[in-house]
Amino acid sequence: MSARENILARIAQARSPGAPVDVDEVIHRHPRGPIPPLEKNLLQRFGEQATRLASDAADAATMGEVPNLVAAYLRARHLPMQAICWPALAALDWRAAGIEAQVRAARGEDMVGITGAFAGIAETGTLMLLSGPQTPATVSLLPETHIAIVEKTRIVATMEDAWDRLRAEYVTPPRAVNFVSGPSRTADVEQTVTLGAHGPYRVLIIVVGDGQARPT
Repeated sequence: MSARENILARIAQARSPGAPVDVDEVIHRHPRGPIPPLEKNLLQRFGEQATRLASDAADAATMGEVPNLVAAYLRARHLPMQAICWPALAALDWRAAGIEAQVRAARGEDMVGITGAFAGIAETGTLMLLSGPQTPATVSLLPETHIAIVEKTRIVATMEDAWDRLRAEYVTPPRAVNFVSGPSRTADVEQTVTLGAHGPYRVLIIVVGDGQARPT
């Protein structure tokens, strides 16, 4: 469809407010902007970009390795061995790793929050998180330390790919989609960058599966 036809179609739609709108058709009809070429190794790109944004990155071959990785990270930074986590992560053996993990939404006093992630975006090192009853957004937003676990198979090249995957997997979209690009930061005061102003000032991303997310 040409630009002229697209404009005329939108005018016709506006003149007939009762006419049904096929959202998927509208999305696919809209052309994508230019996308820069990315390296074939999306895992490496994701790790490099996440580190550039001041996130820490680690790898685990299986989910069973995650609690010990988290425990080592907390001990190395003298952080409390208590955390809150999403329900999907409750079955991991946190106790054996020395971590007291509670499954609930975050409160103001919580210091460590552990979540999953719907996708990781290699182009920018960004995490994509979806809100929902089993994925409370407060767990990634309120604690000072956010630990995110993302499966290797959910690392995609671009944000456009992440949205495509969301539309393919969800009939009804979530109420909110949050993008995490490293620790929270601001330079509002005297143009001085301050971490943790509006959320966590420490982020650890653990990529689970074969491959390497850390920069080499």
